[in-house]
Amino acid sequence: MKTLATTIAAALLSLAGGAYAHSGHSGGIQTAPAKATKAPFDIVHTKIATEGNVAVFHIAVSGKAGQSRPARTGKLAGSSVFSYVWPTTMDPSVAGFEQGAGILAFAVTAHPDFDDTPLYDENGDGDLKNDGDLWHSHWVVLKPDAACGKDALKVVDIPEGARPKLPKTWPGLPLLIDSPGYSPVFKGQVLEVRVPFDDIGVLTASGFDGVSAALRVNESVHSPLLCVANVFKVASGNLSLPGKVNR
Repeated sequence: MKTLATTIAAALLSLAGGAYAHSGHSGGIQTAPAKATKAPFDIVHTKIATEGNVAVFHIAVSGKAGQSRPARTGKLAGSSVFSYVWPTTMDPSVAGFEQGAGILAFAVTAHPDFDDTPLYDENGDGDLKNDGDLWHSHWVVLKPDAACGKDALKVVDIPEGARPKLPKTWPGLPLLIDSPGYSPVFKGQVLEVRVPFDDIGVLTASGFDGVSAALRVNESVHSPLLCVANVFKVASGNLSLPGKVNR
């Protein structure tokens, strides 16, 4: 029987079109540049390091990190989300979701057609609902769903009437997603986000990987609401989550 992690690995590799060369580096994952991948999403190194109880999520690409964002369509249905993602072996309960709900991943995303950080005013204009086009952070829970396409993944939907355990900063969408407000920092080829943990030991005992991908909002704006539509690159090449946290 396939494990959920194995199934997700197969799905991501199917979307990405194959594996890439890689090697360990300072507890992280180092990857050869890929000409077939757009430079802003061509992951060449990913790692997670700790400073006390704070984790520093790091991705470096062969181009300028964060340079490319989706084009605005003017509507939610069918719109795109660009993302840098760190899938982990941590249980979703670490981020406030139900235990065993799927694969917990930390993500940095941008999407100009909707805003899913209602507690924060990222562009500082006094409007909390108009800055989805700026890069921002999420915890998400992922699972395969054939409704997204063959071997495709989705952010887990919350069925109508269901009341699952959710983080305090859940943005109100019918998805297992959290909008904790941790600010991504882009500098040249590098993206970093500092994330505090109550128990940093949960993180240091886990494995991780790095993924760059595009997601798509369902044309019907219904379950499945948010599908992984295109994987640009998987840092390890096989989503084996081999990364070890630097302490």
